[in-house]
Amino acid sequence: MVRSRTPTIVDIAVEAGVSKSAVSRALLGQGDVSAEKRARIEDAAARLGYVANAMARSLVRSQTRTIGVVLRDVKKPYYAFLQAGMQAQAEKRDYRIVATTNAGEFEVEDALREIKNLISLQVDGLVIAPARLPTDQFAPFLERTPIVVAGRWEEAPGLSSVACDDADGGHALADHLLGLGHRRIAVVQVDENYSLRYKTRGAAMIDSITAAGAEAVVVESPTDLESAAAVASLLGDSGVTAVMCPTDAAALDVLDVIRLRGGDALERYSVTGYDGYGPLASPYIGLTTFKTPQEEIGRTAIDLLIDQLEGRSGHDRFVALRGEVVPGRTARPPL
Repeated sequence: MVRSRTPTIVDIAVEAGVSKSAVSRALLGQGDVSAEKRARIEDAAARLGYVANAMARSLVRSQTRTIGVVLRDVKKPYYAFLQAGMQAQAEKRDYRIVATTNAGEFEVEDALREIKNLISLQVDGLVIAPARLPTDQFAPFLERTPIVVAGRWEEAPGLSSVACDDADGGHALADHLLGLGHRRIAVVQVDENYSLRYKTRGAAMIDSITAAGAEAVVVESPTDLESAAAVASLLGDSGVTAVMCPTDAAALDVLDVIRLRGGDALERYSVTGYDGYGPLASPYIGLTTFKTPQEEIGRTAIDLLIDQLEGRSGHDRFVALRGEVVPGRTARPPL
């Protein structure tokens, strides 16, 4: 198939029977162009399949109105909801998003490579959300472009960030179980190098349980995805009546392990998740979890960055958002 050449504003001018300068003013939304002439220009541009050259415009304005986004793992619902919030807010504020992610773990070198790629595309700023990327690895890029971190708190000068208060969520979920009467509660604690957010949740759960004079049985797990295997050995005569998981996915895996024990196992053990993604926060599903405001985190990250780009905020900020406990069928008073 032989492709025709890309139409230009000169082609539009000929098609519409107007001057090239009139086409330029109409397409840029600038200057005095009559409604009738503007309609002819827009109609001609549509017939010719004209698409404006964003790179050329950016050279004139020294701004691309494009935001680069680095996400950890597209298969994890958290990042999908996060990106949805970013996309909606960027469109609302007349910016575009160029997102890069990975179908699996995003290693440090992968994330750094994508940051460099996005900067080379002349994005106006970056939103970074790969949890395992150390701050000192990307902070030097602040000399090139503004950066906002979504999903965790940052202390580095010049960095703004937004995150849900994971400690608050861990305390709230533990208090919910304690209020139901549980006194010996297993808490799945993941490796800090895998996720500081998950580690923070677990630490808060343990603190609330012990502060109430109950017993926290700490179950170490390399990742949230290995929670079920780590918990399996506790089921039986351990005296544990509830299991607190770092994520909803981990909670579902643990519930399945309990289900396979048969009998009244699902009635004897309470299980909590964390995140409350989409339908997992629905009463129909019945999972007891803590709902985090993923899309609000995404919207706030975009606002923090654009406010900085447009001079509305000249300093780094941290915004802490609150979630809420979602009571469900998977947590009940102990038998």
